[in-house]
Amino acid sequence: MKIGILGGGQLAQMLAQAGAPLGMEFMFLCPSEEACAAPLGQHLCNDFDDATALDRLRRWADVATFEFENVPASVIEILAAHTRVYPPARALAVAQDRLREKQTFDSLEIPTPAYTAVDSQEQLSQAVGRLGLPAVLKTRTQGYDGKGQTVLKQQADLLSAWERLGGVPLILEAFVPFERELSIIAVRSAKGETRCYCLSENHHRDGILRLALSRCGDPLQDMAERYVQRLLQNLDYVGTLALELFQTEHGLLANEIAPRVHNSGHWSIEGAACSQFENHLRAVSGLPLGDTSLVQPAAMVNLIGRLPDLGALTAVPGAFPHIYGKSERAGRKLGHVTLTADGPAIDAEFQKRLASLLRLTGEMQLATTMERLSAA
Repeated sequence: MKIGILGGGQLAQMLAQAGAPLGMEFMFLCPSEEACAAPLGQHLCNDFDDATALDRLRRWADVATFEFENVPASVIEILAAHTRVYPPARALAVAQDRLREKQTFDSLEIPTPAYTAVDSQEQLSQAVGRLGLPAVLKTRTQGYDGKGQTVLKQQADLLSAWERLGGVPLILEAFVPFERELSIIAVRSAKGETRCYCLSENHHRDGILRLALSRCGDPLQDMAERYVQRLLQNLDYVGTLALELFQTEHGLLANEIAPRVHNSGHWSIEGAACSQFENHLRAVSGLPLGDTSLVQPAAMVNLIGRLPDLGALTAVPGAFPHIYGKSERAGRKLGHVTLTADGPAIDAEFQKRLASLLRLTGEMQLATTMERLSAA
């Protein structure tokens, strides 16, 4: 099976690593000369809308997919006219526009934070008057890892926020006093078969995911599965999808979707019977879906900006480093480490080892929290 992937970053890299044992071949269309997935297949170093490159990819590939949601929709339409492309274009269109995304949640009776569209400075003032402060102002498109958004805490913040983000369509969302940030990752085949992974509990700093913990048996699992199943069916989805959620005192609120494999599910490589990456490939290529059951409790720690000493990382029992081969740069995801538990539950020993990993990566506050939990 020949798989064409739009994008050549770490998600494409991990897809190719998962597909190699299945005998799959890969071609990556990515404009970066430093695409870290390039050594795992053919690399077309061209813009996404390069007609010659697109023609070459669609002639070569049996099926095409994408590793991130900022691929131009026109590119998907071009490919879809000539070859199978999953996930479908509609899912991409929904994920690319935060307003359309929230409206989709509404239509499926999936609760969200209060929101309103903002297209002018006057509308921003009116929206703040309705939703109150604090609130979060976001660009409707091109936002990820905390980019394209800002928190408004007081009236004085409105002008600077508009000057920084204005000029493009925006959305204002009520600030949610959440108890936890969660995500559920699910996969659906072209035949409508679906599987869900256990919930991930996510911890962010500066808008970037730092830690994801598998939460098998979480009491909110069933509610999260109901919401993601509605999305999969409504979008006629094929592939892996992530739904990000806020846990509040009133239940779960949907934040956003990612129509692709997702950072919060990286622990599934070692922690689940079949990883999110392999299951995405199974879905788009027409193979039966794999078992999403948790093999052992696991956590994922992102390596951001700089790489810790590899010897120190591998010295932590149960740690599995994944280094992407990128050059160091502030805020850049350079790799991740999966930590697996020895037994069927997350215990004090696991939390101690997780604290050690977090300290190696500079996440001192999270490390202190884990140490406190291990001592409780």
